[in-house]
Amino acid sequence: MFDENLIRTAEALLATLRARKLMLATAESCTGGLIAGVLTEIAGSSDVVERGFITYSNEAKIELIDVPAEMIAAHGAVSKEVALAMAAGALAHSRADIAVAVTGVAGPGGGSAAKPVGLVHLAAQRRGLPPIHRKCRFGEIGRRGIRMATVAVAFEMVDELVRV
Repeated sequence: MFDENLIRTAEALLATLRARKLMLATAESCTGGLIAGVLTEIAGSSDVVERGFITYSNEAKIELIDVPAEMIAAHGAVSKEVALAMAAGALAHSRADIAVAVTGVAGPGGGSAAKPVGLVHLAAQRRGLPPIHRKCRFGEIGRRGIRMATVAVAFEMVDELVRV
């Protein structure tokens, strides 16, 4: 179901999380649970994947992980501010040590000049450390391409925080 390279990356990430005794939570919008899906494709992932929040709608972001409605109104759901709030909210509502969050425009429609198809904001945070953020402009590589590329970047970000 998933690309073998992505599965190998996920296996390595799970092994590193396991070795460091760290738990992970996800907060996903444009990926709709794919980050957690790739990780849980691997047997034994339950010892490090603590939970996943699929916060596809603005209401879900507000209700499940406490993203302020005013923040969404001011910056839009696809923004650095909201991605950071999603990561913080996933940590606050879980027992995880690290959270990764993604929000973006996967297309094919829904983009604008300011927020084109392929724009994704990712945030990750480890308890007790400042969050990290990445803004990716994948371009119009197709909905599946954007979502899979986002999963790969999310894994890179988590790996960065695991190794701190």
